Amino acid sequence: MLALGACIIGSSVAAADFPTRDIRLIVPWPAGGGADAISRKISNIAEQELPKSIYVENIAGAVTATGLIQMTNSRPDGHTVGVLTYDSVITLPRGQMVPGYSLDNMTPIARITSEADAIVVSKHSGINTFEELVEAAKANPGKVRVGVAPKGSGPYLSVIQLEELLGVDFNVITYAGSSSAEAEALLSGELDAAISSLGDFSGIITSGDAKGVVELSSVQNKTYTDVPTIKSKGFDLQTGSFIVLAAPKDTPADAVATLETTFKTAYDSAEFQDWLAQVGVTADWLGADEVQGWIGELQNKTFTLMDELNL
Repeated sequence: MLALGACIIGSSVAAADFPTRDIRLIVPWPAGGGADAISRKISNIAEQELPKSIYVENIAGAVTATGLIQMTNSRPDGHTVGVLTYDSVITLPRGQMVPGYSLDNMTPIARITSEADAIVVSKHSGINTFEELVEAAKANPGKVRVGVAPKGSGPYLSVIQLEELLGVDFNVITYAGSSSAEAEALLSGELDAAISSLGDFSGIITSGDAKGVVELSSVQNKTYTDVPTIKSKGFDLQTGSFIVLAAPKDTPADAVATLETTFKTAYDSAEFQDWLAQVGVTADWLGADEVQGWIGELQNKTFTLMDELNL
């Protein structure tokens, strides 16, 4: 009885002391992309509420599976957290392509942001508007080069749906890794256009090397007010990505609650909200109690669409 009491007291003290060491935040994409930037910004703010630091580690590969499997194989004590994006929630589970990868091995903490996909054109393309993009694609079937993430990704689904909606045939080129590879291709003129979020391309948009011509949304972006929605062009298509934080399965509830509270405080800060507005990313919080159900709904909707498109 005394031993049992000692165990209970010991675990309570451990929970109260969490974190006892620095927290490792695994970003399963290379440094430099949108997910990496958001993760670094919020973790830099969040660690100010903790007695320990949060450090970001980029572990890319296997469409986010490499880094996230490392996360799920870590000790479930709250000191390792992973960043999930669209591919982590949709592409990998759909294809069952990586042995050992499963969302069942994770405990969601929160959704931080959501971002609509957008079409961004290179200044080398000579295209300046959505209408000009459509005209160029119709005049030159299979010639307008559009970069997207690999088959099964959100942007890949977007370009397939766009071709059907617009009655065009793009030259679709896929890029593994983060959107930074597509940004480089836009800069060099290797691509005429690319599909990802405006936030992912904020650097080259600000520099004038690229321009957003349409956002795949029905709601006007408050940062990029010059980029029209596709709804305003008479088409209904809404696609995009998001940032979700998760810990290994069986992470103690107290540790998850501390992480959720800490990141929510950082999320609510003026520093983070102002920064999101500057880069054109939508703040879109869901806590631990809600995010699991949201993931299930998103999977059901997206997998049904993939079935219809034979993907």
